[in-house]
Amino acid sequence: MKIDLHLGDCLEYMRTMPDKSVDCVVTDPPYGIGYASAWRTHKEDRFEVIDGDTTLDLSYLKELRQIVKDVSCLFTFCRWDTSELFRTALINAGFNIQSQVIWNRGIHGLGDLNKQFAPMHDNCWFATVGNYRFPSHRPKSVYSIDRLSANELLHPTQKPIPLMSKVIKDISSEGDTIFDPFMGSGTTGVACVQTGRNFIGCEIDEGYFKIAERRIAEAQLQMRLPI
Repeated sequence: MKIDLHLGDCLEYMRTMPDKSVDCVVTDPPYGIGYASAWRTHKEDRFEVIDGDTTLDLSYLKELRQIVKDVSCLFTFCRWDTSELFRTALINAGFNIQSQVIWNRGIHGLGDLNKQFAPMHDNCWFATVGNYRFPSHRPKSVYSIDRLSANELLHPTQKPIPLMSKVIKDISSEGDTIFDPFMGSGTTGVACVQTGRNFIGCEIDEGYFKIAERRIAEAQLQMRLPI
């Protein structure tokens, strides 16, 4: 298993990657909404807005299209109010949209109590290139896995490891190379270690990059320990 982590701008890094070198992209990119999490914690413990989340820039999708293999797939999280922008940008970049997938977070988030439904899901897009086929069974379009509590978060949009592991096992095979251009705290990388996939991750924030390094290294160590 190979793990390759890079600190810096993903656009710059992707331009150095060989064409057609990635089997699968799994990522949770900035949504362009200025999101900051952990509002139920003390003010001093809340996260800052993540880098690149003040405006929605989807230009990286064209770079992703260059580095994925002729038969490959992409799974990206987004949000209800930006999902159509993601869908259009994916098509324009040369990906074939196959499914909208829902993550049922189990616990609802915040919002306007008087005129907004309590939000408890994320929208995701699944797209393919070439004659892609699911490696085994056909996955269902809803993942019902509880989100992390505010006190568990190391990153404002951190996803649960069981969720990322399930997605990765559903759409890729052992030994495949998974790329996450917005690695954050490294959950996709941890899931790759636990499921036997190679992983390439990129993160622009040095603090989160160090967290990802540590978490992925700990996952590798745990996989080597005898049971």
